[in-house]
Amino acid sequence: MSLPDTVRVKLSSEAAEYVSITPVVVREMPLRELIEQMLGVTGKDESRIQDLLLRGALVSGASRFRWTGWQTDSESIRALLATFPDPDPARPFAPALCMRAVLRGSQYPVGIPHAIGSRQKLVARLFRRPTFWDHLMQIACSGEPRYLDYSYRERADVYQLSLSVPQLQRLREAARLMGYSVLETQIRTAPVDSLELYTARG
Repeated sequence: MSLPDTVRVKLSSEAAEYVSITPVVVREMPLRELIEQMLGVTGKDESRIQDLLLRGALVSGASRFRWTGWQTDSESIRALLATFPDPDPARPFAPALCMRAVLRGSQYPVGIPHAIGSRQKLVARLFRRPTFWDHLMQIACSGEPRYLDYSYRERADVYQLSLSVPQLQRLREAARLMGYSVLETQIRTAPVDSLELYTARG
C-alpha cells in the first residue's frame, strides 16, 4: 500500500501520576511528522517503522499516538527514510548553531535552551556583559566536544563534553548571570560531570 500524506491520529498524554485523565485530541497528522516521532524511538530501522505503522500505536516521550494501522511496502518506507538526516560524526561542533545544552551528572539533568541561557538580569543587560550562554559556548569550544548521534526528536546533532574542574567552576560562577533564579541554583548545586550540546543542521 502506498504511503498517505496524512494520518488521522488520536493523541493523548501518558502522564505518570497515579490517576490522570487527559483529553484525547484527534488530528490529521502529516505522515512525515509521525515518522519523525518514530525515528526518535527506532532510528532508521525500516522493519520497526513498518511494524509500528501496522500496529497503529506509538508512545514517544509523554505522548501516545494511535491510528488505524496499515501494511506498507519496504520500498516506500526506504525512500521516505532517505529524506531524513543521518548521523555525521565528521561534523564539527558549531557554537552558532547550538540551540540547547544539558548538564549531566549523577542525578537529574539540567536543560538550558539557548533563549533562556542568553537572557540576563537587568544590570547585566545595561552594561552589556557577556551572557551565561556566551560563557557556556566558550567552555564548550575550549574543549573538544565529541559527536554522539543525530537526535530525530530534537532535530539536532548531539555532542558531549566531559567537564574539567576549572570548566565546571567557571560554569557555576557564570550562573549568576542567569535571569532565572531556580535554574541558577540548579547550575550552582547539581552534581555535573559532562555537557551535552544540541546543534541544528545549518
